[in-house]
Amino acid sequence: MTAPLAGYVILDLTHVLAGPFCTMTLADMGAQVIKVETPKGGDDTRAFPPFKDGKSAYFAAINHGKKSIALNLKADEDRLIFERLLARADVIVENFRPGVMERLGYGWDDLHAAFPRLVYGAVSGFGHTGPDARRPAYDMVVQARGGVMSITGEKDRDPVRVGASIGDIVAGMFLSQGILAALLDRDRSGLGRKIDVAMLDSQLAILEHAVALTTVTGKAPGPSGARHPSITPFETFHASDGLFVIAAGNDRLFEKLCIALDLPISDDPRFATNPARCDNARLLKRLIEAVTLENTRAYWISRLTAAGIPTGPIQDVGQVLKDPQILARNMVVDVLDKNGRQAYKAAGNPIKMTDAPDPKSRAPAPDLDGNRGEILRWLEQG
Repeated sequence: MTAPLAGYVILDLTHVLAGPFCTMTLADMGAQVIKVETPKGGDDTRAFPPFKDGKSAYFAAINHGKKSIALNLKADEDRLIFERLLARADVIVENFRPGVMERLGYGWDDLHAAFPRLVYGAVSGFGHTGPDARRPAYDMVVQARGGVMSITGEKDRDPVRVGASIGDIVAGMFLSQGILAALLDRDRSGLGRKIDVAMLDSQLAILEHAVALTTVTGKAPGPSGARHPSITPFETFHASDGLFVIAAGNDRLFEKLCIALDLPISDDPRFATNPARCDNARLLKRLIEAVTLENTRAYWISRLTAAGIPTGPIQDVGQVLKDPQILARNMVVDVLDKNGRQAYKAAGNPIKMTDAPDPKSRAPAPDLDGNRGEILRWLEQG
Protein backbone atom coordinates (compact mmCIF):
# COMPACT_ATOMS: atom_id res chain seq x y z
CA MET A 1 0.00 0.00 0.00
CA THR A 2 1.23 3.49 -0.87
CA ALA A 3 0.27 6.58 1.10
CA PRO A 4 -1.42 9.11 -1.21
CA LEU A 5 1.05 11.91 -0.43
CA ALA A 6 4.19 9.74 -0.38
CA GLY A 7 7.05 11.62 -2.02
CA TYR A 8 5.68 15.10 -1.32
CA VAL A 9 7.84 17.32 0.89
CA ILE A 10 6.24 19.92 3.17
CA LEU A 11 8.27 22.66 4.86
CA ASP A 12 6.40 23.47 8.06
CA LEU A 13 7.21 26.85 9.58
CA THR A 14 4.10 26.80 11.74
CA HIS A 15 3.63 26.76 15.49
CA VAL A 16 0.90 26.24 18.12
CA LEU A 17 -2.18 24.63 16.48
CA ALA A 18 -3.77 25.75 13.18
CA GLY A 19 -0.67 25.23 11.04
CA PRO A 20 0.63 22.12 12.83
CA PHE A 21 -2.84 20.53 12.62
CA CYS A 22 -2.80 21.10 8.86
CA THR A 23 0.66 19.60 8.40
CA MET A 24 -0.19 16.68 10.71
CA THR A 25 -3.08 15.85 8.38
CA LEU A 26 -0.71 15.91 5.41
CA ALA A 27 1.84 13.79 7.30
CA ASP A 28 -0.86 11.24 8.16
CA MET A 29 -1.47 10.90 4.42
CA GLY A 30 2.19 10.18 3.73
CA ALA A 31 3.89 13.54 3.14
CA GLN A 32 7.36 14.12 4.56
CA VAL A 33 6.96 17.10 6.88
CA ILE A 34 10.09 19.00 7.88
CA LYS A 35 9.36 21.30 10.79
CA VAL A 36 11.56 24.41 10.60
CA GLU A 37 11.70 25.85 14.13
CA THR A 38 13.37 28.79 15.82
CA PRO A 39 16.57 27.77 17.63
CA LYS A 40 15.39 29.30 20.92
CA GLY A 41 12.58 27.11 22.21
CA GLY A 42 11.03 26.07 18.91
CA ASP A 43 7.26 25.63 18.68
CA ASP A 44 5.47 27.28 21.62
CA THR A 45 3.57 24.07 22.35
CA ARG A 46 6.77 22.32 23.41
CA ALA A 47 6.17 24.22 26.68
CA PHE A 48 2.46 23.37 26.97
CA PRO A 49 1.33 20.83 29.61
CA PRO A 50 0.68 18.02 30.21
CA PHE A 51 4.22 16.63 30.23
CA LYS A 52 5.53 13.09 30.21
CA ASP A 53 9.23 12.47 30.85
CA GLY A 54 9.78 16.19 30.47
CA LYS A 55 8.15 16.43 27.03
CA SER A 56 4.84 17.96 26.04
CA ALA A 57 2.07 15.52 25.19
CA TYR A 58 0.21 18.44 23.58
CA PHE A 59 3.12 18.97 21.17
CA ALA A 60 3.39 15.26 20.45
CA ALA A 61 -0.32 14.93 19.71
CA ILE A 62 -0.09 17.23 16.66
CA ASN A 63 3.55 16.91 15.60
CA HIS A 64 4.17 13.17 15.61
CA GLY A 65 5.87 11.78 12.54
CA LYS A 66 7.46 15.09 11.56
CA LYS A 67 11.15 15.96 11.45
CA SER A 68 12.71 19.05 13.03
CA ILE A 69 15.52 21.37 12.10
CA ALA A 70 16.22 24.64 13.92
CA LEU A 71 17.10 27.55 11.65
CA ASN A 72 17.56 31.26 12.27
CA LEU A 73 16.20 32.77 9.09
CA LYS A 74 18.08 36.00 9.78
CA ALA A 75 21.45 34.22 9.74
CA ASP A 76 23.17 33.78 6.38
CA GLU A 77 24.31 30.20 6.97
CA ASP A 78 20.85 29.06 8.04
CA ARG A 79 19.22 30.93 5.16
CA LEU A 80 21.36 28.94 2.72
CA ILE A 81 20.14 25.68 4.29
CA PHE A 82 16.57 26.92 4.17
CA GLU A 83 16.82 27.82 0.49
CA ARG A 84 18.20 24.36 -0.29
CA LEU A 85 15.14 22.96 1.48
CA LEU A 86 12.88 25.23 -0.56
CA ALA A 87 14.41 23.86 -3.75
CA ARG A 88 13.40 20.32 -2.71
CA ALA A 89 9.98 21.14 -1.27
CA ASP A 90 6.54 20.90 -2.81
CA VAL A 91 4.78 23.02 -0.17
CA ILE A 92 5.70 25.62 2.41
CA VAL A 93 3.26 26.30 5.24
CA GLU A 94 3.49 29.26 7.63
CA ASN A 95 1.30 30.95 10.22
CA PHE A 96 3.25 34.11 10.98
CA ARG A 97 1.50 37.42 11.17
CA PRO A 98 1.14 38.86 7.64
CA GLY A 99 4.30 40.71 6.59
CA VAL A 100 6.80 38.61 8.55
CA MET A 101 7.74 36.37 5.62
CA GLU A 102 8.07 39.40 3.33
CA ARG A 103 10.49 41.05 5.77
CA LEU A 104 12.57 37.88 5.77
CA GLY A 105 12.63 37.87 1.97
CA TYR A 106 10.46 34.76 1.71
CA GLY A 107 7.06 36.18 0.90
CA TRP A 108 4.89 34.73 -1.82
CA ASP A 109 6.15 36.99 -4.63
CA ASP A 110 9.81 36.24 -3.87
CA LEU A 111 9.26 32.50 -3.48
CA HIS A 112 7.05 32.16 -6.55
CA ALA A 113 9.68 33.87 -8.70
CA ALA A 114 12.48 31.65 -7.37
CA PHE A 115 10.51 28.39 -7.00
CA PRO A 116 7.53 28.58 -9.36
CA ARG A 117 6.30 25.04 -8.57
CA LEU A 118 6.19 25.68 -4.81
CA VAL A 119 2.74 25.78 -3.18
CA TYR A 120 2.53 28.41 -0.43
CA GLY A 121 0.04 27.82 2.38
CA ALA A 122 -0.61 30.56 4.96
CA VAL A 123 -2.98 30.58 7.92
CA SER A 124 -3.45 33.61 10.15
CA GLY A 125 -6.05 35.17 12.40
CA PHE A 126 -7.58 37.55 9.86
CA GLY A 127 -5.96 36.67 6.54
CA HIS A 128 -3.48 38.58 4.40
CA THR A 129 -5.95 41.25 3.24
CA GLY A 130 -8.43 43.58 4.89
CA PRO A 131 -8.10 46.30 7.54
CA ASP A 132 -7.30 43.90 10.39
CA ALA A 133 -4.85 41.65 8.53
CA ARG A 134 -1.94 42.43 10.85
CA ARG A 135 -3.83 42.06 14.13
CA PRO A 136 -2.87 39.12 16.36
CA ALA A 137 -5.41 36.42 17.17
CA TYR A 138 -5.88 33.21 19.06
CA ASP A 139 -8.65 30.64 18.92
CA MET A 140 -10.87 32.36 21.48
CA VAL A 141 -10.62 35.71 19.68
CA VAL A 142 -11.97 34.30 16.42
CA GLN A 143 -14.60 32.12 18.12
CA ALA A 144 -15.88 35.33 19.72
CA ARG A 145 -15.63 37.64 16.74
CA GLY A 146 -16.70 35.01 14.22
CA GLY A 147 -20.08 34.37 15.85
CA VAL A 148 -19.50 30.86 17.15
CA MET A 149 -19.48 31.89 20.81
CA SER A 150 -22.74 33.81 20.34
CA ILE A 151 -24.60 30.54 19.66
CA THR A 152 -22.73 28.34 22.14
CA GLY A 153 -23.93 27.77 25.70
CA GLU A 154 -27.26 27.82 27.49
CA LYS A 155 -30.13 30.16 26.67
CA ASP A 156 -30.17 33.42 28.65
CA ARG A 157 -26.65 32.82 29.97
CA ASP A 158 -23.29 34.19 28.89
CA PRO A 159 -21.88 32.71 25.67
CA VAL A 160 -19.07 30.20 26.12
CA ARG A 161 -16.11 29.03 24.08
CA VAL A 162 -16.44 25.69 22.28
CA GLY A 163 -14.36 23.21 24.27
CA ALA A 164 -12.17 22.17 21.34
CA SER A 165 -10.07 24.88 19.69
CA ILE A 166 -12.17 24.99 16.55
CA GLY A 167 -10.87 28.45 15.64
CA ASP A 168 -7.50 26.84 14.96
CA ILE A 169 -8.58 23.35 13.94
CA VAL A 170 -11.14 24.34 11.32
CA ALA A 171 -8.69 26.80 9.77
CA GLY A 172 -6.08 24.03 9.65
CA MET A 173 -8.58 21.75 7.93
CA PHE A 174 -9.44 24.37 5.32
CA LEU A 175 -5.74 25.01 4.74
CA SER A 176 -5.04 21.33 4.13
CA GLN A 177 -7.91 21.23 1.62
CA GLY A 178 -6.52 24.28 -0.15
CA ILE A 179 -3.03 22.79 -0.29
CA LEU A 180 -4.32 19.53 -1.78
CA ALA A 181 -6.29 21.45 -4.42
CA ALA A 182 -3.22 23.58 -5.23
CA LEU A 183 -1.04 20.47 -5.56
CA LEU A 184 -3.56 18.93 -7.94
CA ASP A 185 -3.55 22.11 -10.02
CA ARG A 186 0.26 22.36 -9.85
CA ASP A 187 0.60 18.85 -11.24
CA ARG A 188 -1.48 19.99 -14.23
CA SER A 189 -0.15 23.52 -14.76
CA GLY A 190 3.38 23.29 -13.37
CA LEU A 191 2.81 26.36 -11.19
CA GLY A 192 2.20 26.66 -7.48
CA ARG A 193 -0.40 28.89 -5.87
CA LYS A 194 -0.72 30.78 -2.61
CA ILE A 195 -3.46 29.68 -0.21
CA ASP A 196 -4.50 32.36 2.30
CA VAL A 197 -6.77 31.00 5.06
CA ALA A 198 -8.06 33.21 7.88
CA MET A 199 -9.22 31.75 11.17
CA LEU A 200 -11.99 34.37 11.30
CA ASP A 201 -13.25 33.45 7.82
CA SER A 202 -13.27 29.80 8.81
CA GLN A 203 -15.58 30.46 11.76
CA LEU A 204 -18.14 32.14 9.53
CA ALA A 205 -17.88 29.27 7.07
CA ILE A 206 -19.11 26.73 9.65
CA LEU A 207 -22.08 28.71 11.00
CA GLU A 208 -24.56 26.99 8.62
CA HIS A 209 -28.02 27.31 10.22
CA ALA A 210 -27.09 30.52 12.08
CA VAL A 211 -26.32 32.31 8.80
CA ALA A 212 -29.54 31.01 7.23
CA LEU A 213 -31.64 32.05 10.23
CA THR A 214 -30.11 35.51 10.39
CA THR A 215 -30.43 36.28 6.69
CA VAL A 216 -34.02 35.02 6.44
CA THR A 217 -35.46 36.30 9.72
CA GLY A 218 -33.27 39.34 10.25
CA LYS A 219 -32.62 38.20 13.81
CA ALA A 220 -29.38 36.62 14.94
CA PRO A 221 -29.87 33.43 16.99
CA GLY A 222 -28.47 33.08 20.50
CA PRO A 223 -27.32 30.08 22.50
CA SER A 224 -29.75 27.17 22.58
CA GLY A 225 -27.86 24.74 24.80
CA ALA A 226 -27.88 21.21 23.44
CA ARG A 227 -30.99 21.82 21.31
CA HIS A 228 -30.77 22.33 17.56
CA PRO A 229 -32.52 25.62 16.75
CA SER A 230 -34.13 24.33 13.53
CA ILE A 231 -34.85 20.65 14.19
CA THR A 232 -36.99 19.12 16.97
CA PRO A 233 -36.59 16.78 18.82
CA PHE A 234 -32.83 17.08 18.45
CA GLU A 235 -31.23 17.49 21.87
CA THR A 236 -30.47 15.87 25.21
CA PHE A 237 -33.11 14.12 27.31
CA HIS A 238 -33.13 12.83 30.88
CA ALA A 239 -33.37 9.14 31.63
CA SER A 240 -33.56 7.77 35.16
CA ASP A 241 -29.76 7.79 35.47
CA GLY A 242 -28.74 10.84 33.46
CA LEU A 243 -28.71 12.44 30.03
CA PHE A 244 -28.64 10.93 26.55
CA VAL A 245 -29.24 12.26 23.04
CA ILE A 246 -32.17 11.84 20.66
CA ALA A 247 -31.92 13.22 17.11
CA ALA A 248 -35.18 12.64 15.24
CA GLY A 249 -34.40 14.77 12.23
CA ASN A 250 -37.58 14.37 10.17
CA ASP A 251 -41.27 13.52 10.44
CA ARG A 252 -40.74 9.83 9.67
CA LEU A 253 -38.22 9.49 12.50
CA PHE A 254 -40.49 11.40 14.85
CA GLU A 255 -43.30 8.97 14.13
CA LYS A 256 -40.95 6.05 14.86
CA LEU A 257 -39.86 7.76 18.06
CA CYS A 258 -43.44 8.13 19.23
CA ILE A 259 -44.05 4.43 18.59
CA ALA A 260 -40.88 3.43 20.44
CA LEU A 261 -41.84 5.62 23.40
CA ASP A 262 -45.50 4.54 23.27
CA LEU A 263 -46.32 8.25 23.05
CA PRO A 264 -49.35 8.76 20.72
CA ILE A 265 -48.70 12.36 19.65
CA SER A 266 -47.32 12.08 16.10
CA ASP A 267 -50.65 13.26 14.63
CA ASP A 268 -51.12 16.06 17.15
CA PRO A 269 -51.10 19.37 15.19
CA ARG A 270 -48.64 20.81 17.71
CA PHE A 271 -46.08 18.13 16.78
CA ALA A 272 -47.04 16.75 13.37
CA THR A 273 -44.47 18.81 11.44
CA ASN A 274 -40.97 19.97 12.24
CA PRO A 275 -41.91 23.69 12.27
CA ALA A 276 -44.73 22.91 14.71
CA ARG A 277 -42.40 20.85 16.88
CA CYS A 278 -39.87 23.72 16.94
CA ASP A 279 -42.62 26.10 18.06
CA ASN A 280 -43.58 23.69 20.86
CA ALA A 281 -40.13 22.33 21.66
CA ARG A 282 -40.31 22.85 25.43
CA LEU A 283 -43.69 21.14 25.74
CA LEU A 284 -42.50 18.25 23.58
CA LYS A 285 -39.39 17.82 25.71
CA ARG A 286 -41.52 17.55 28.85
CA LEU A 287 -43.78 14.94 27.24
CA ILE A 288 -40.84 12.84 26.06
CA GLU A 289 -39.04 13.07 29.40
CA ALA A 290 -42.15 11.98 31.25
CA VAL A 291 -41.53 8.67 29.47
CA THR A 292 -37.73 8.48 29.36
CA LEU A 293 -37.37 9.19 33.08
CA GLU A 294 -38.98 5.81 33.73
CA ASN A 295 -35.92 3.87 32.57
CA THR A 296 -32.14 4.08 32.13
CA ARG A 297 -30.05 5.60 29.38
CA ALA A 298 -28.83 2.17 28.28
CA TYR A 299 -32.40 0.92 28.00
CA TRP A 300 -33.55 3.83 25.85
CA ILE A 301 -30.45 3.85 23.65
CA SER A 302 -30.93 0.14 22.97
CA ARG A 303 -34.66 0.52 22.33
CA LEU A 304 -34.38 3.57 20.08
CA THR A 305 -31.44 2.17 18.15
CA ALA A 306 -33.47 -0.97 17.42
CA ALA A 307 -36.20 1.31 16.07
CA GLY A 308 -33.75 3.05 13.74
CA ILE A 309 -33.70 6.35 15.62
CA PRO A 310 -30.37 8.22 15.89
CA THR A 311 -29.44 8.24 19.57
CA GLY A 312 -26.42 7.84 21.77
CA PRO A 313 -24.71 8.47 25.10
CA ILE A 314 -22.90 11.60 26.16
CA GLN A 315 -19.34 10.37 26.68
CA ASP A 316 -16.33 12.03 28.23
CA VAL A 317 -12.99 11.80 26.45
CA GLY A 318 -11.88 8.81 28.49
CA GLN A 319 -14.98 6.91 27.42
CA VAL A 320 -14.53 7.94 23.78
CA LEU A 321 -10.99 6.54 23.81
CA LYS A 322 -12.45 3.15 24.81
CA ASP A 323 -15.49 3.22 22.51
CA PRO A 324 -15.59 -0.04 20.47
CA GLN A 325 -16.62 1.82 17.29
CA ILE A 326 -13.76 4.31 17.69
CA LEU A 327 -11.29 1.49 18.28
CA ALA A 328 -12.60 -0.53 15.34
CA ARG A 329 -11.86 2.47 13.10
CA ASN A 330 -8.25 2.76 14.35
CA MET A 331 -9.01 6.20 15.74
CA VAL A 332 -6.77 5.79 18.81
CA VAL A 333 -3.14 5.29 17.87
CA ASP A 334 0.15 4.99 19.74
CA VAL A 335 2.76 7.72 19.41
CA LEU A 336 6.09 5.99 19.88
CA ASP A 337 9.28 7.13 21.55
CA LYS A 338 12.75 6.84 20.02
CA ASN A 339 13.03 3.27 21.26
CA GLY A 340 9.82 2.19 19.56
CA ARG A 341 7.81 2.04 22.79
CA GLN A 342 4.38 3.57 23.24
CA ALA A 343 4.78 7.05 24.73
CA TYR A 344 1.37 8.65 24.18
CA LYS A 345 -2.07 7.97 22.82
CA ALA A 346 -3.32 10.25 20.06
CA ALA A 347 -6.28 10.56 17.72
CA GLY A 348 -5.92 8.58 14.52
CA ASN A 349 -6.47 9.77 10.98
CA PRO A 350 -10.22 10.08 10.22
CA ILE A 351 -9.55 9.97 6.47
CA LYS A 352 -9.89 6.30 5.60
CA MET A 353 -8.81 5.54 2.03
CA THR A 354 -8.69 2.30 0.06
CA ASP A 355 -5.22 0.86 -0.50
CA ALA A 356 -3.63 3.45 1.79
CA PRO A 357 -1.83 2.53 5.02
CA ASP A 358 -3.49 3.32 8.33
CA PRO A 359 -0.91 2.18 10.88
CA LYS A 360 -1.77 1.63 14.53
CA SER A 361 1.22 3.72 15.64
CA ARG A 362 2.91 6.95 14.66
CA ALA A 363 6.58 7.87 14.59
CA PRO A 364 7.83 10.00 17.50
CA ALA A 365 7.35 13.73 17.72
CA PRO A 366 10.74 15.28 16.94
CA ASP A 367 13.09 16.85 19.46
CA LEU A 368 13.96 20.44 18.64
CA ASP A 369 16.57 20.29 15.87
CA GLY A 370 16.56 16.53 16.38
CA ASN A 371 16.77 15.69 12.67
CA ARG A 372 19.38 18.23 11.57
CA GLY A 373 21.99 15.64 10.57
CA GLU A 374 19.46 13.49 8.73
CA ILE A 375 18.02 16.47 6.86
CA LEU A 376 21.44 17.82 5.85
CA ARG A 377 22.47 14.40 4.56
CA TRP A 378 19.24 14.21 2.57
CA LEU A 379 20.02 17.59 1.01
CA GLU A 380 23.50 16.40 0.05
CA GLN A 381 22.06 13.31 -1.63
CA GLY A 382 19.68 15.43 -3.70
